[in-house]
Amino acid sequence: MLEKSLLSLLSPGGRHGLSILIFHRVLPQKDALFPSEVDAVEFSAQVGMLKSHFNVLPLLEAVRRSKEGTLPPRAAAITFDDGYADNAEVALPVLQRHGLHATFFVATGFLNGGRMWNDSVYELVRRAPGGMLDATPLGLGAHPLHTLAERRQAIPALIGQLKYLPMAERQQQVDRLVALAGVALPDDLMMNTSQVRKLHAAGMGIGAHTVNHPILARLPDDEAREEIAQGKLALEDMIGASVPLFAYPNGKPGEDYEARHVAMARELRFEGAVSTSWGANRGRPDPFQLPRFTPWDRSRLRFVLRMARNLTTSARLA
Repeated sequence: MLEKSLLSLLSPGGRHGLSILIFHRVLPQKDALFPSEVDAVEFSAQVGMLKSHFNVLPLLEAVRRSKEGTLPPRAAAITFDDGYADNAEVALPVLQRHGLHATFFVATGFLNGGRMWNDSVYELVRRAPGGMLDATPLGLGAHPLHTLAERRQAIPALIGQLKYLPMAERQQQVDRLVALAGVALPDDLMMNTSQVRKLHAAGMGIGAHTVNHPILARLPDDEAREEIAQGKLALEDMIGASVPLFAYPNGKPGEDYEARHVAMARELRFEGAVSTSWGANRGRPDPFQLPRFTPWDRSRLRFVLRMARNLTTSARLA
């Protein structure tokens, strides 16, 4: 097949050409507020296309084989970030039907009823009554919510103002915003302990993603190291097994994490770590800064072309 020949040329194996896909959620059905978020049907189609064109490996195996120089041509791995409940309830059955493996990077501080700050923003905008969400007392502006389109616009407008605040200040602002909106938010978005164990028992990989998902570059070194170490220890205690892989929160090299955090991951005895920089392993890959990307295309041809383009992209490093 011409497509496989092209991909094999760009992804020859050995140490080179590992494509790592990143997902966050797989919804049971389409969400009108987030029409681009993948649902179960689309996810099944995407991993089916991946399986037909690539040699899909568990990420840990891919990391080890990359170090050894024994990757097969068209090597790929599937990952998920954060620890959403739908990973265990929706994504896992799809992966099992296709006979595929994925690694799930879990931020432990949100398990068992917690909620990530950005999801609080998403859900308060979803549930707020129509009219105007006036967050000017918090310095976050006023946001009309009369239509679905306006709600879609309000979410990135609020997220953008909050994202890079210090972690404690950001959470305080989110809590005030929720109180201002006067709505009750869901407490079942993230996995519970039994769902993490369910993934592990099914043979899936469990990776560390800190405790509170902070921007590591904004923390003092001792706090950053503690976030990484405690997330790893909590998961190892939870599943009764080692947790050898780590994902940097947000994951942009030089912006969300820096070379000092790469050193921390090495010192804490991880075998590898992943970023969110697009690209594939070229040259001699750094196992502690493995690039990942999200293929959002729905048609087979566009999906293959997107994967090929990713293979020609040199990933940034911290």
